[in-house]
Amino acid sequence: MGRTPPDVMRHELDLLWQNIFTWTSWAIVAVMLIIALRMCLRQRTPFYILACLAAGVAAFAEPLYDVAFDLWFYDVHNGKPGAMYSHFTAFGVVQPNWTHSGYIILYSSACIYVGRRIYAGRLNRIGLLAVWVAEIITSCIFEIVGTGTNVYTYYGPYELRIWNYPLAIGVLEGTQVIFFTVLAVHIWRHVSTRWGLLSLFPAFPITMFGANFGIGSPLIIALHLSAPTFSSGIVWAATALTLALCSIAVIWAGKFLPKPPSKADPDGEPTPHTLAAAI
Repeated sequence: MGRTPPDVMRHELDLLWQNIFTWTSWAIVAVMLIIALRMCLRQRTPFYILACLAAGVAAFAEPLYDVAFDLWFYDVHNGKPGAMYSHFTAFGVVQPNWTHSGYIILYSSACIYVGRRIYAGRLNRIGLLAVWVAEIITSCIFEIVGTGTNVYTYYGPYELRIWNYPLAIGVLEGTQVIFFTVLAVHIWRHVSTRWGLLSLFPAFPITMFGANFGIGSPLIIALHLSAPTFSSGIVWAATALTLALCSIAVIWAGKFLPKPPSKADPDGEPTPHTLAAAI
């Protein structure tokens, strides 16, 4: 199991939806970056912009994810390859340029809308679970559109699909968001200079592959078992195990939520260490 089927490789790319995915996602990113920049200026920290950039840069490692989870970006139109707006190909999988915008939207948005609350110690475990659920729903909506409009597909023998989208993928992606956001805020609180926030760049792949290749390893292995070992029952069991591990991991991540800092600014809001730090 796991080799890309010829019919998937020859599948036609929907050019209209490729344009929608490309331009809409980058337009959303432009808005996110404007919001992030305003927050950076107001709070005098580069945290929000760097969190977005860390996610965008990490998208260059997307081919590893594609191979592990049997993801294929369609690239054929009228029977000819080369239709995808792509900037490189790895492991035979064409990489659309909107993977970078997609990563920024899916994986760094929580840093923008809830990062400050986590930093200030104002988000509890219930709130973190709510963020997790919201991110799973967002991921499912984003990817159901992509897989349902002939832009890309998860061709592996998944079970528990929603409109052709494997639910386990959405849960893993939501879990990765929680891991990255909590770790990113801890880095924000503990670095002594703004330069220290550059560690967000290695933090992203650590959490990305820790969540997907670590927690998701039972599913990856089950999808790629060789005959006669492979069975849909094993995939079902691996899917259930992966979902359970994600739930446990997010619950435990809640135990690492920061406590309120000891110092507060004149408005009563905690002051990030970066406010007083010199570049």
